[in-house]
Amino acid sequence: MFRFEHPEYLYGLFVIPLLVGIFWYTGRLKKDAISKFAHESLHNLLIPAFSKFKNKIKLSLLLTALLLLIVAASNPQIGTRVQEVKQAGIDVYIVLDVSLSMTAEDIKPSRLERAKFQISSLINKLKGDRIGLVIFSGAAYVQFPLTTDYAAANLFLSAVDVSSIPQPGTAIAEAINLSVSSFDQKSETKKAIVIITDGEDHEGDINKAIENAKAKEIKIYTIGLGSPDGVPIPIYNASGDQIGFKKDNQGKVVLTKLDELTLKEIADKADGKYFLGSNSQNELDDIYNELSSIEKTEFGVRKVTDYEDRFYYFLAPAILLLLIEFFISSRSSRFFMDLSKRLNISSE
Repeated sequence: MFRFEHPEYLYGLFVIPLLVGIFWYTGRLKKDAISKFAHESLHNLLIPAFSKFKNKIKLSLLLTALLLLIVAASNPQIGTRVQEVKQAGIDVYIVLDVSLSMTAEDIKPSRLERAKFQISSLINKLKGDRIGLVIFSGAAYVQFPLTTDYAAANLFLSAVDVSSIPQPGTAIAEAINLSVSSFDQKSETKKAIVIITDGEDHEGDINKAIENAKAKEIKIYTIGLGSPDGVPIPIYNASGDQIGFKKDNQGKVVLTKLDELTLKEIADKADGKYFLGSNSQNELDDIYNELSSIEKTEFGVRKVTDYEDRFYYFLAPAILLLLIEFFISSRSSRFFMDLSKRLNISSE
């Protein structure tokens, strides 16, 4: 198998015809300037040391060397062997609250941004485990399904904000049910759900959702973000400037409070654990240690191709051509003058 490790560098090849055009245009300008100054029959007398033929050779060497350097930079690779790698781990769905109350700043920089940072840290620590993300507010959606592509997972995570789901509310029960149904029930891997929320104003039948998860031997861990005493919800304009706080119909500032009781109850009933979020500690580290203690199960086999670099096949001749170009002067010499004349005669 053949591939380029950095195929984006091959776009540099478009520079070569551009350089050819620039050299041709500047050469034409020089020729026109000299022609205006003196008749063509006097050019050899005025600039006897200049060799057009040698300069064409130098230009060809430079452009060829540049082409080889661009190909070398893209690092051509050859796949020498294909091997099968067994995949083993657990399946984890992160369930993230993206309701407006998650913009409260009692957890810095905000509840939601802190949660996203913790999730990203967890993703970077996972090795072989499959992770998925469900986001919820007044409804629940799968942001990305179970995957071992951690780079893609981080990319989808970065796009999450409070505008991801327009419906207001905190549909924890729906989010749990969606996560449970999104697992591959045929797979024998151990499964866990991690809920990150302030738990406020939850909707739906949570007890039934927990029973559904327990019936499928899925553990549920919860992380509570926020203050039990309550803090206001900041409101920002399109420019990102804070313009006030959320108010109710009577014009009073709304306070969002952490509902620890509900989150503890969910974790206890689902054989998991509850963690209180903080500014200093990464609670997902503790959960990761819990998940790491769960027995890992083989869930698939993937083929891995071992590639070997071949960039030096292009780098070495490029360096050689640059050295040759360096030692060729622009001045005329008898050998190149005779060679140029012979080429002109043969072309006629």
